[in-house]
Amino acid sequence: MADDASRRRELAAFLRSRRERITPEQAGLPRGARRRTPGLRREEVAQLAAVGVTWYTWLEQGRAIRVSAQVLDAVARALLMDQTERGHLFALAGVVDPRPETECPLVSGTALRLMHRIAPYPATLQNARYDVLAHNRPFAQVFGELTELPPHERNCLWLLTTSRRWRETFLDRDEMLRDLIAKFRAGMAEHLAEPAWKERLDGLLGVSAEFRALWERHELATMLPHVKRYQHPRVGLLSLEHRTMWLSPETQAYRLVAYVPADDETEARLERLAELPDEPVTSWGSSRRGRSRTGVGRAPAGDGGGPGGGPGPRGGRAEGQ
Repeated sequence: MADDASRRRELAAFLRSRRERITPEQAGLPRGARRRTPGLRREEVAQLAAVGVTWYTWLEQGRAIRVSAQVLDAVARALLMDQTERGHLFALAGVVDPRPETECPLVSGTALRLMHRIAPYPATLQNARYDVLAHNRPFAQVFGELTELPPHERNCLWLLTTSRRWRETFLDRDEMLRDLIAKFRAGMAEHLAEPAWKERLDGLLGVSAEFRALWERHELATMLPHVKRYQHPRVGLLSLEHRTMWLSPETQAYRLVAYVPADDETEARLERLAELPDEPVTSWGSSRRGRSRTGVGRAPAGDGGGPGGGPGPRGGRAEGQ
């Protein structure tokens, strides 16, 4: 109970400090002739967040009141919080953020430059759900141009499950899928209440019987360096070691993944591929019956848990055993 009271006091002080730093002009409000309060008034924050003045006052006073994620989201927006401040707000309130990764502060100019400088090696920026945030040109040449896909399909677990192109060119595809599902399950343990994770899981369960069967095995795996093989249609066999550099100590696990040649032949083939013109169209045929798509375009740079893989899953039992 003492910890709860201490956290409420910290939350109250944090809200006051955020409110006092914002001018009415920044919030789109008139300053008015007589204003002694630094920053915004409590009633102005309540107005911007569409909550009751009394309720917001109690929140800023550290009272023991029930706080929903939706209301905290509105307060964070009203106080113009950045992603770090927003995360701190939800942590102090003891509430799960319904959209913790709507913005990725780690896809910075520095991270993007590093990703592009790794060329001719493929590289991506990704989050813990294996969403593709950015990728370099070699990644598009080896694995396909992801910007030709709708945003919700720019995810390596989704593509490994559904893409005919990846099924045909990833020589270790079945092992990779099993391993990536095991990693996804291990990562999701810290995000069970987050809508973005639940939506990704529900989508995969709904679209693939293969995914459902592997998910029911309850296997787990960790992130370790590993080598996987890809049969590229233009330069031949590529053996690539997946190397990960973490960009944040937080559980959201933003990371840079590089695909480094595992032998001299692959090194030479990647260099040769870099000299070839880009393919004008990527065929993203789906392995699901009755669905395929083709698109045109070039990705600015993409992340994506990059093709998954790694040491085999550990533990786990099929349901019913």
